[in-house]
Amino acid sequence: MDWRSVNFDWNRARAFLVTAEEGSLSAAARALGLAQPTLGRQVDALEEELGVVLFERVGRGLRLTPAGHDLIEHVRAMGEAATRLSMSAYGQNEAMEGEVSITASDAYAAMLLPPILARLHAAEPRIRIELIAVNDASDLLRREADIAIRNFRPKEPDLVARKVRDAIGRFYGAPAYLERHGPFETPQDLARATFIDIDPNGALLRWFNGHGIAVTEASFPLRCASYPAMWAMVKQGLGLGLIDDRLGDADPAVRRAVPGFAPFEFPVWLVAHREIHKSRRLRFVFDFLAEALK
Repeated sequence: MDWRSVNFDWNRARAFLVTAEEGSLSAAARALGLAQPTLGRQVDALEEELGVVLFERVGRGLRLTPAGHDLIEHVRAMGEAATRLSMSAYGQNEAMEGEVSITASDAYAAMLLPPILARLHAAEPRIRIELIAVNDASDLLRREADIAIRNFRPKEPDLVARKVRDAIGRFYGAPAYLERHGPFETPQDLARATFIDIDPNGALLRWFNGHGIAVTEASFPLRCASYPAMWAMVKQGLGLGLIDDRLGDADPAVRRAVPGFAPFEFPVWLVAHREIHKSRRLRFVFDFLAEALK
């Protein structure tokens, strides 16, 4: 390879790629942890090195020029190669000291994992844990996290997964609410209940109607995007909430709304990049979580 033909700075190419993907210099600067003027200078310098204009301004954002479109896929391939290099090097680390990031839903992060992480820290205090509580799937291939707890099996060939259990979702309510509006002895009795909705797409309403339970939008007077917030409202007696029965049964402030009725079953998967097999620290955390989540 003639290295003299590579006449640009690779860090500036990264600045170009992240700016194109984020759509603005301010968003790209936040993603890279840089000051916006610094990032802007890197992009300007790359344009000067390459002799092309890469972006044009559109309102407050940026749009790729035709030249930028022609070059972006090449730079994206460089970014993916850099990610693979980083993952491979990270996986070769045999030291137990260091950080491991775990991503999980906010329900599991707040209500299930803390006692497990306490035991993990006691077993291996040299490992620092970063817990990322998000309800969307983090991109493990881009190193947004090292290990993920998910309710679906990944399809990417570079990820490894272990199914740890089948979870069951049930409806719960505060005792005062159940005494005031119950009893709910059959699923059909839920037609007179109110619910704290966690899904903005109305999936729970459709499920009820599909199973012959006559609930309407009026049955969902409260909605939020946070499972811990939903659970706090359930415990205040504002309505029924749906959650993994491992969490619901462990909380003495609530009871099952319809004992014995289990409307949902879903898998719990532990997922990581395949480079985990080369890292003693990641393997330890992965195996510890797999055992604790059974």
